[in-house]
Amino acid sequence: MYHLHNSTAHTAAVNGDCAEASPQSKRPQRFTFSSEPSIEDIRRMQADFTDERDWNQFHQPRNLLLAMVGEVGEVAELFQWKGEVAEGLTDWTETEREQLAHELSDVLIYLVELAEKCRVDLPQAVLRKMALNRLKYPASKVQGSAKKYTEYKD
Repeated sequence: MYHLHNSTAHTAAVNGDCAEASPQSKRPQRFTFSSEPSIEDIRRMQADFTDERDWNQFHQPRNLLLAMVGEVGEVAELFQWKGEVAEGLTDWTETEREQLAHELSDVLIYLVELAEKCRVDLPQAVLRKMALNRLKYPASKVQGSAKKYTEYKD
């Protein structure tokens, strides 16, 4: 995979660092992704990679889904037997964090390619889904609760 953007946020993410937002706030600064590559850039890179190898014949929706599920299993394996894991993976080695980055990248690549093959515009689908989630989980009713939307009362 190509690396197009190296930022302080990326370095902090790889190292598991979280900076304080301000002296008054004891809340860690939110993690942010690099702005590049975009989902469309990732789609294009994977399409080129697949085309160069004549793999489109194998990269049909069912196969991509099963490959993605396999990669999710590899992510799960990295967490297996670790118990609860702190945000930022502070107890993980650099090698473990890098392996996680590889496996999560595989999941994302397959997800993007699956969305492409199914003609789902992921950025637009996310906007629609977030709007639905806001209706299903109004902050005023679910604040601090982990209950499913079907479990809370109006």
